[in-house]
Amino acid sequence: MLTIDGSKGEGGGQVLRTALALALVTRTPLRMVNIRAGREKPGLLRQHLTAVKAAEAVGAAEVSGAELGSRELTFEPRALAAGNYHFAVGSAGSATLVLQTVLPALLLAEGPSSLRLEGGTHNPAAPPFDFLAKAFLPLVQRMGPRVEATLERPGFFPAGGGRFRVDVHPAKLQPLDLPERGRVVRRAAVATVSGIPYDVARRELDTVGDILKLRPDELHPDELKRGIGPGNVLRVEVECEHVTEVFTAFGSRGRAAEHVAEEVAREAKQYLDAEVPVGEHLCDQLLLLLALARGGSFRTLPLDGHARTQIDTMAHFLDVKVSTREVSRGVHEVEVRG
Repeated sequence: MLTIDGSKGEGGGQVLRTALALALVTRTPLRMVNIRAGREKPGLLRQHLTAVKAAEAVGAAEVSGAELGSRELTFEPRALAAGNYHFAVGSAGSATLVLQTVLPALLLAEGPSSLRLEGGTHNPAAPPFDFLAKAFLPLVQRMGPRVEATLERPGFFPAGGGRFRVDVHPAKLQPLDLPERGRVVRRAAVATVSGIPYDVARRELDTVGDILKLRPDELHPDELKRGIGPGNVLRVEVECEHVTEVFTAFGSRGRAAEHVAEEVAREAKQYLDAEVPVGEHLCDQLLLLLALARGGSFRTLPLDGHARTQIDTMAHFLDVKVSTREVSRGVHEVEVRG
């Protein structure tokens, strides 16, 4: 049985999710210790426990240690099963991170799957639904499988209550090379508010528009009348010829709308100035796909702790080589070969 120390690398939930995903794909019995040891509240929180339960269902696995607060877990997958699944976090914990745990295996399953996921859809420190739908899943489809995601109801932190559906039509993953992003064909900033003053959205858009020099027709306020809130998310979408990137910042009580806008504008500007196809958050998710396809490459910004952790965790399960090199100041090329 493979043992992985969850305190290594970024020391959070990513090690757990990636290990569970690859244990499913490779049918590897897994023991994880020191789960989320690097976090203020170590052990399994509700969203992590839901991810474990989801992996248990998809892999017909035998599991021990699957309880709130647990810092140790054993996971023994027996068979990978496509099917119809419903996973509910039961809090504002991220449902998109639950999807990340089981999606790699379902992309390689023998038949199609349909998932209904409930919980947070727009959370700080997790990929929001818009990022999955506009940035990540289009790249999955370019590699072979067909994945369709539909947001049925947004759910913001701390209320949760969101819901979305994902339909997965598996296929053999093909290598993907992204050496450049191509011409920028569309930019847009979308400020979504639910249960808070509409003026917050306008102030965010005014600020982000000034910093990024966006035209008025590229600024879009979005006031939800039936969203599960209160909540506020500001996103900047950069659609290029070969890839789309999505950058997100979240409003919170006591935080000025202008500060939210400055945060997302700073991240988007760094990406635009570097002229790379893959941003920081897309990098570690794309790494796993290329490793499963046993080939591919892309250019990105300097790798952060999440990407390094992803590389280290993948090495426990997959015989692939990941090489990185700086090709110019602030631009790194990542290559995966099996």
